[in-house]
Amino acid sequence: MTIGLDPGQIVSTVQKLRSRIAERFPKSGLNELCVELLSVAEGATETCALLARPLIGLRVTVGIVIVFLVGSFVGALGMVRLPERLPALTEFVQFLEAGVNSVVLIGAAAFFLLTIETRIKRRRALRIVNQLRALAHVVDIHQLTKDPDCITIEGEDTLSSPKREMTRFEMGRYLDYCVEMLSLISKVAALYAQNIEDSVALDAVDNIEGLTTGLSRKIWQKIVMLREA
Repeated sequence: MTIGLDPGQIVSTVQKLRSRIAERFPKSGLNELCVELLSVAEGATETCALLARPLIGLRVTVGIVIVFLVGSFVGALGMVRLPERLPALTEFVQFLEAGVNSVVLIGAAAFFLLTIETRIKRRRALRIVNQLRALAHVVDIHQLTKDPDCITIEGEDTLSSPKREMTRFEMGRYLDYCVEMLSLISKVAALYAQNIEDSVALDAVDNIEGLTTGLSRKIWQKIVMLREA
C-alpha cells in the first residue's frame, strides 16, 4: 500500500477554507487569494497524474538515439586497422586519448538524454512551486497590518494608519485563516513533488515548507498576543 497525499482531500480542504473565508470576509483580499489557491490545488490531480506517468514516446526516442550513438562508436572501432608494427609511445598516447574522449562524450550525451524526462517533470513541478511560494508571501502581506495593538492599545490614528475595522474575534479568525492557508500551500506544493524522484524539486518543496512554517510561527505570535490581551 502506497502512502501519500490525496489530491482530492486537499482540494476539499481548500474548498472548505475558501467557503469559510467568503462567509466571514467576502470582500477581503484573503478571499480572492484563497480562490487562486483553490485553482492551483484543483489542477494538482491532473498534474500529479502526468508527473507519475512515464513519457513512453520520449523514452523510446532516447533509447533509439543512445543505441545509434553506441552503434556508431562500435562501428568506428571496427574500422580501425592496427598497424603491422608497434606504434611509438606518442602515437599510442594520442590514440588512447582520442578513444577516452569519445567514450566520455558518448557517456555525457547518454546521461543528458536519460535525464531529459526528469528535467521536463522538474520544470513542471518547479513552475507551480514557485507560484505557491509567491502565494505564501502574499498571505504574509495580507496579515502584516493585522496588529493586535490596534485593538488592545488606544491611540489616535494618522492618515496612513491602517483602518481599525475588525473586532478582536474577527482579527483572530482572520489570522487563523492565514495560518491554515499557509499550511495548505505547503501541502499543495508537496503534491507536485511526491511523484517525481528529483532532488531539486524535493529541495524546493522543503523550502516552501520552511517558508510557510516560519510565516505561520510569526502569525501565531500575534494570535497569542490577541488572546492574552
